[in-house]
Amino acid sequence: MDNAEITADDLIALVRAYNPKTNEGLLRKAYAYGAEMHKGQFRHSGEAYFTHPVAVAAILTEQRLDDATLITALLHDTVEDTDASYKDVKELFSQEVAELVDGVTKLTNLQLNSTATKQAENFRKLFMAMSKDLRVILVKLADRLHNMRTIKAMRPDKQAQKARETMDIYAPLAGRMGMQWMREELEDLAFRVLNPEGRASIIRRFITLQRESGDVIQRITGDMRVELDKAGIEAEVYGRAKKPYSIWRKMQEKELSFSRLSDIYGFRVLTNSEADCYTTLGIIHGRWRAVPGRFKDYISQPKSNGYRSLHTTVSGRDGKRVEVQIRTQQMHDVAETGVAAHWSYRDGKRSKNPFAVDPVKWISQLSEQFNSEENHEDFLEAVKLEMYADQVFCFTPKGDVVKLPRGATPIDFAYAIHTRIGNACVGAKIDGMRVPLWTRVKNGQSIEIIRAQGQTPQATWLDIATTGKAKSAIRRSLREEDRGRFVKLGTELARSAFSQVGKRATEKVLRTAAKSMRFDGVDDLLARLGSSEITAREVVQSVYADLAPKQGAEIDAKRAVIGLEAGQDINRAPCCTPLPGERIVGITFKGEGVTMHSIDCEKLVEYEDQPDRWIDLRWHEGNHPAVYGTVLDMTLSNGAGALGRICTLIGEASANISDLEFIERKPDFYRLLIYLDLRDAAHLHSLMLTLEAESDVAAISRYRKNDA
Repeated sequence: MDNAEITADDLIALVRAYNPKTNEGLLRKAYAYGAEMHKGQFRHSGEAYFTHPVAVAAILTEQRLDDATLITALLHDTVEDTDASYKDVKELFSQEVAELVDGVTKLTNLQLNSTATKQAENFRKLFMAMSKDLRVILVKLADRLHNMRTIKAMRPDKQAQKARETMDIYAPLAGRMGMQWMREELEDLAFRVLNPEGRASIIRRFITLQRESGDVIQRITGDMRVELDKAGIEAEVYGRAKKPYSIWRKMQEKELSFSRLSDIYGFRVLTNSEADCYTTLGIIHGRWRAVPGRFKDYISQPKSNGYRSLHTTVSGRDGKRVEVQIRTQQMHDVAETGVAAHWSYRDGKRSKNPFAVDPVKWISQLSEQFNSEENHEDFLEAVKLEMYADQVFCFTPKGDVVKLPRGATPIDFAYAIHTRIGNACVGAKIDGMRVPLWTRVKNGQSIEIIRAQGQTPQATWLDIATTGKAKSAIRRSLREEDRGRFVKLGTELARSAFSQVGKRATEKVLRTAAKSMRFDGVDDLLARLGSSEITAREVVQSVYADLAPKQGAEIDAKRAVIGLEAGQDINRAPCCTPLPGERIVGITFKGEGVTMHSIDCEKLVEYEDQPDRWIDLRWHEGNHPAVYGTVLDMTLSNGAGALGRICTLIGEASANISDLEFIERKPDFYRLLIYLDLRDAAHLHSLMLTLEAESDVAAISRYRKNDA
């Protein structure tokens, strides 16, 4: 049905199909009020604006949602874009509807695609809004779905922005809520904008495949029905080709060409009972060969959003693989609508689906995981990890089940049980065998954590852990351990910085700086300064804005070092490549000038018995140009776009890449040397911190020939 044709009668007919007892009068009133408020407003396509809220309400009827949610959909833009107020909506409809409309309005105002810090802060607000009433996000998801369906009317730059936001946030959120159909459609609509050539190539190959092999879906569904009829099992069988983006993602993840990608068809069998599900599984495995390692039982171990189903992958004589999902009709209802199934109506009554999850419990469980994160960036990382996670189920030695995201390690398992167990972990056994802590756990494994008194988390664990909970606990422990050292270093940095502008870093001055920069106190400020999370310049500027050292004229690289005699040439030693800001020393060479080394360079040992060749040098303080070559040794996950993201981050940090050298290539990672031009040691430290925080980066260090 075209959006422009959805009248109040049409909408009510859609609702009455699943809820004959709907409050028809209230729906008509909301329709008329919304139409009146949006009168004279138009969309980018030229259509009357009110066609959009009506279309959003129609999408929500597909999930058989209650009257309050549908009225919210009809009015969701009135408070934001018209003269309607919260008070008006409350008086005309109800407190419940007014709060829902207000919640959707607040979500609309969140700029989820902004900078990382702002994005993380807004993500936290999004979860707070969801925790009050999950129907707010159901309306927002339907709103985004309709906007993506009609995105062609927008400017190209706006299309790309909305598509990226959809791919990063709304699609995985829909998947996390169990609304798989919506996740797939949102992903595919975003894929159409972000990579139209890639999507078109998938569709072209699909058409070619169908021409060559005929209608595979009809043939396999027919075969399955024959086998089920023979066994006397009543069931519905459906088949479908997977969405272009789903196929594209598999090709990227597995590094396969389309011709080698096998499981591009999915089949679903809906039975009358749970017992029939397992019988059907046996029938399918008896007729077709099961692919090892591809069976999942989400009936005995449901997902947290209520999802239940048996998953298996089988292959026929021609070697073609197909995925099969087996579930009951009630399980299917929850699989289609996820957490939204809690509000679903059937024949005028809230459907009592035994598998529907209580949204209050679901969101509180989710929020509990995320609210333990102390800062916004950790929170964002935890949210994204959780939303993209495909779960595995492991067992404690006592037989208790622990759910973890795919790719999790024994460290994640230990922290999932208790932070105390994670902190004391020294090793692990999987199914009785001792394994390294970086081992990836698999479905059904039994894991035992080996602990030791006095053990504390290691910094390398951050590269091994995958769950937000584990990473957060490890960071917290490392911060506490290093806090004393960082406070001491921060005190010295602050003293030096304030003395440069003729001021003293007194307790009161530091307290004022901490308050101005919104830290918890002086120690918090000094710890962050010592750990290079903030700069001394920022601290001085927070109190004495006019006195803080300004970014003045750049220092000429030829005159960057103090301590040389007139006419002496200087070279940076290639073994340690010292940077401005580092302690340096010079070694004289007849006819070649002076070579400068970092004070900790191992090469200096060769000149210990020649003190007459040593010159005391130091860098000019000030703003150096980004011309000092440095090399980073990086291990990077071999994922789609990983290197591109790293190069973008380096560019954003005002560093220049002069060369890339690949040292080692593996299926899941590669190691490379990145040759950079930087300003000084602080620039290097800041860049390394930024790159280390990137999830694709497994390891990073400064490369020196001394270390080679």
